Parts: sequence; C-alpha cells; structure tokens
Amino acid sequence: MPSTLNTLRPAPRRATTPVHVGSAQEREHGPGTLTAAGLTVILVGVFLPMIDFFIVNVALPTIDTDLRASQPLLELVVSGYATAYALLLVLGGRLGDSAGRKRLFLAGMAAFTLTSLACGLAPTATFLVVGRVAQGASAAMMVPQVLATIQAATTGERRTRALARYGAAGGLAAVLGQVLGGVLVSANIDSLGWRPIFLVNVPIGLAGLVLASKHVPDTRHGAPAPIDGPGTILLGLTVLAVLVPLTEGQSLRWPAWTIAMLLTAPVTAAAFARYEARAERAGRTPLVPPSLLRHPSMRSGLLLALPFFAGFGAFMFCYALLVQRGLHASALTAGLGLVPMAATFLFASLSTSRLLARFGAKVLAAGGLLQAAGLAILGVTVYLGWPGLPVAWLAPGLAVAGLGQGLVMSPLFGIVLSEVPPAVAGAGSGVLTTTQQTALALGVATLGSMFLALAADGISVSTAFIAVLIVQILVAAGVAAGARKLPGWRTRTQITQVAAD
Repeated sequence: MPSTLNTLRPAPRRATTPVHVGSAQEREHGPGTLTAAGLTVILVGVFLPMIDFFIVNVALPTIDTDLRASQPLLELVVSGYATAYALLLVLGGRLGDSAGRKRLFLAGMAAFTLTSLACGLAPTATFLVVGRVAQGASAAMMVPQVLATIQAATTGERRTRALARYGAAGGLAAVLGQVLGGVLVSANIDSLGWRPIFLVNVPIGLAGLVLASKHVPDTRHGAPAPIDGPGTILLGLTVLAVLVPLTEGQSLRWPAWTIAMLLTAPVTAAAFARYEARAERAGRTPLVPPSLLRHPSMRSGLLLALPFFAGFGAFMFCYALLVQRGLHASALTAGLGLVPMAATFLFASLSTSRLLARFGAKVLAAGGLLQAAGLAILGVTVYLGWPGLPVAWLAPGLAVAGLGQGLVMSPLFGIVLSEVPPAVAGAGSGVLTTTQQTALALGVATLGSMFLALAADGISVSTAFIAVLIVQILVAAGVAAGARKLPGWRTRTQITQVAAD
C-alpha cells in the first residue's frame, strides 16, 4: 500500500465498525459481509437513479404535448434532477458514514419511490419539475451508500468484482434507460403516455426496501464526525453556480444572471478548497478531505472520470435528438436502436475482472480507443447515409462504442477507490459520484447545447451530431492516453492487490 495512505489511516477510536445484521447468509460469510444477495439489492439503488437520469430523453416530446411545457421547463425536468442529485451526493455520503449506510440507503429508496409516484401523477409541468428535484435529492441519499458499503463490507477479489459490477450497473442503466423509456412511452399503457417511466419505479422500490432490510449489512463510521456546514454550503453554491446557468442559459438566451453565476463559480470553488484545507489542518473533519486527492488513484481517476462521463452524458442526449428529431423515428425505435450498445457494454462489463487481472489499467486504454473507433464509425455512417438513414445502420458504430465504454466505465470506479481506506469510504464515494453526476450534467449542458445551437443556426442535425462526435472522439482518445497514469498500468495485479488491503 502506498505510503500516502498513512495520512488518512484512522486512529483506532475512529475505525469503521461494520454492524452485524444477523442473516443466515451473513453468518456464513462473516459479520458485516456484503453477500451476493445484498450486492444485487444495493445495485438496484444505482440502477434506478441512473435510469431516471436518461429515461426522460426519449419521453420529452410526449411530456411537452401532454403538459404543454415551455422549453425552459422541459430542460428543468432533466437538469433539476441532475442538479439536486449532484448537489447533495457528498453530503449523502457523509450522513451515511455517521447515521449508518443501511439506514440512509433505506430512507433514500423510500423517498425515491414516493417522489417517483409524485412525478408519475404530476398534473402540471411545474409540479413535475418540483418532483424531479425531490427525486434527485432522494437519489443523493441512496447512491453514495452503495459504494461506501462495498468498500466497508468487502475485501480483496470480492471487492474488485463488486466495484466492477457497480460500474457496469450504472453504465448499463444509462443505455437501458432510453430503451425502456422508448418501450414504455410507445406502449401507452392505459393511455398514460409518458407517466409509466416514473411509475415503474414504485413496485421496484417497494421490493427493494423489503429485500434491503434483510440482506444489506449496516456499516458506519465508528466515531461519527459532525456535518461540515460551511463546506456543504460552499460546495452547494459551486455546483449550483456551474450547473444552473449551463443547463438553462441556452434556452433562456443567456440572461445576465446566468453569466454572473458562472463568474462566481471559481470564487466559491476557491473558497471551498481553502476552507476544507484549513479544517483538515485544524484536526476537524471536512466534507471533502483534501488529503483524499493525495492518493494517485483518486487524483488520476477523477481527472479521467470527468471528461469520460461528460462525453457519455452528451452522447446519450444527442443520440435521442438525432434519431427522433433528425430521422423522425418513434421513441420506441430510438430506444431499441441502443440495444447493440447495451449488449456489447454488458459483455465488456462482465469481462473486465478477468481482463484487469491480466492486463491491468491497459484495459481502460483499449476501451478508450475502441470507443473512439466506434464513434468514428458512427460519424461516417451518419455522413454517408443522411437523410434516408435507417436507424438499424447505426448498430455497428454503437456496438463498438458500447464495447469501449464498458471496458472503461466498469473498472473505473474500482481503480479510483482502490487506495481509499474504508474509514473515509463515504467521503470518497461521495466525491466520485458527485464527479460522475456533475460530469453527466455538464456534458448535456455543454455538448448538448452545442448540438442544439448548431442545429438552430440552419446547420443540419446530422452535421451538428458529427461535430459533437468529433469532440467526443478527442475525449475518448484523451481517456486512452490518461490511463497510463492510473494504478495498475505497469503491473497487472496492482489494482487487485491494492483493493485487497
């Protein structure tokens, strides 16, 4: 284990104390152990929020028709969820450390189920936006507990496999979200139109609550630290100052307040960094301990995760617009068009544990190159086939890109957290998931806005999509190059060994 871990190694009185739940499975595997059943249940807590981030992409035209929503309100249906989610993730991780991760997971899943019901029954667009904000806040209570529980209740190869499955669940949910959205909207169950995309969460959430209470171990920090109020406020202001103007500025034609918020973002970010550093030097427990970034896995992994997830979020958004607005395909056709990507993503995700053991972080470099190749194939296909392009012709490029994305996303979470001690698992997972969700929202806000702006200026949808693809190809190539800085590049077993410590 690298010596930098000594800076975060807790004193005995602050050690993480897994609390034994007492099920038969846990007695077989050991106290506080995350069993296969428990892992399956908590991964539902990743799957549902990620599906809900993307499921609305193919449903927005139907929501617009039904609720007669303005363009800014429609964008808030997406960005309100993403902003609340990203804003509260780190706080959710810290609360799990102190109050108990199982307790926060159950509370988050219960709240997510109720807010999903509220969204599905929304009578107006404004009500739906409020419901989506509450749904994002609920997800922020639930999702950090998943990574933190994996870190605290698994070791060795079991942790490596669990983290790979976490990454696979999130990525697969993103693709399947749009597939499921297309199927549900087109099915028009009981003439409900778009509403089942939210209502489907209710029975899944109720089942998840029952199963989680039986199979998920309760872990928490042995000596909970008080909540870092000033740090929480400063981080929240920074996230808001970035996400709100970038997601709403384009549709509102960039009023002065959006520019002012963007200008304040660097100021609040610098104030947050200074305050957290002073708090840690004074012996207090900051919301985001700066010493987390002293671990090479955390520092290099986050620098890789930010552009990767931004590109991923933008791609899913722009694909839905290309197929539905450009090719005038139905929501069902748009969703089913992503099946090749989902299939290869799943195949790659299931293969990463074996590939990591043999090739180490070189797997991520290969994934980045494959993703770039798939996006290039997709761009050539759109260029040559437009405007009479059948959606099925997109399958080869989507399949190659999905294979590359699976090879990057699935092991990335394990690599980033490989050197983070269980005592600060909540903070580490909160930082990672905040980076992920903020990047997804930033990708939609930046490259998605670029796509919409180009298409609105008289440039064809296909040309706008190809322009976005060029940027994403450069990002994928950068991910491949950046993988050289990750743990496990030079030695094939380093990732597994570090995770076992």
